[in-house]
Amino acid sequence: MPARKDPGPSVKDAELYERLRDEGNSKEKSARIANAAANSSRSAVGRRGGRSEAYEEWTKDELMRRAREIGIDGRSSMTKAELVEALRSH
Repeated sequence: MPARKDPGPSVKDAELYERLRDEGNSKEKSARIANAAANSSRSAVGRRGGRSEAYEEWTKDELMRRAREIGIDGRSSMTKAELVEALRSH
């Protein structure tokens, strides 16, 4: 196995960084996660997550875009309520 290159001083948790790289994550993502974990506890980083508005608060265009992203068929003829239902059941 080739020797590891030191990730540099900008990475605060080199051990976690290397484990994330071994899992196939990009250098940027690995550094971001390792640094976030070093600034708090590792378990706290895993609990954090984004918050999104309820689908009812989204515009129909936003719902259509999301439905297209995840491959919902028939979305072009759906109403906003039908899009919300389809997204929730997918």
